[in-house]
Amino acid sequence: MPEFSSRDPLQAQFWDERFAQGFTPWDKGGLPQQLCDFVAQHAAMATLIPGCGNAHEVALFAQHAWPVAAIDFSPQAVQSARHQLQALAPNLANLVQEADFFHYTPAFAVQCIYERAFLCALPPKLWPQVAARWAQLLPANGLLAGYFFIDPQAEQKPKGPPFCISQSHLNQLLDADFVCLQDEAVSDSIAVFAGLERWQVWQRRG
Repeated sequence: MPEFSSRDPLQAQFWDERFAQGFTPWDKGGLPQQLCDFVAQHAAMATLIPGCGNAHEVALFAQHAWPVAAIDFSPQAVQSARHQLQALAPNLANLVQEADFFHYTPAFAVQCIYERAFLCALPPKLWPQVAARWAQLLPANGLLAGYFFIDPQAEQKPKGPPFCISQSHLNQLLDADFVCLQDEAVSDSIAVFAGLERWQVWQRRG
């Protein structure tokens, strides 16, 4: 395992070091099946990907004519994502921006937010702010769709990232502003999330 000087996931340096050394065990390196099914089954929605990392999903959304913006506050993550997307199509790299999710203003009206390893990358003390920002960005009937790192014993596992969450805690964060439309087990998780990942789709209440 590489040596790192930063231990605080709230600092961009923490993620910069890991992307610079190619240490990204949370990165699937491809497209998860339930996301592919979701995109195929829905009409195009303007989608935001917070904490995008290598942003593999950008190409999928773009290929289906979904307006998409991917953001990350780590300069190294943005550089890595742009490099990989540039190899697929030059215009895709421009869809990734360096930005802080809590202060970012999208260029379009967001209809969908894709969640993958963003909430679990942040310490639990920030989760209420994440949930509030999701609700702020999405209009009535907008969708929060993606993967959640759920463990019934989450309260006994405070270390991270990734930081797991219990379903009851997730419900507490979201129930006031969202209703859960879909909740499924995930069969193609990578090792760090295996057995503890759920595909969920939440709809913003009116």
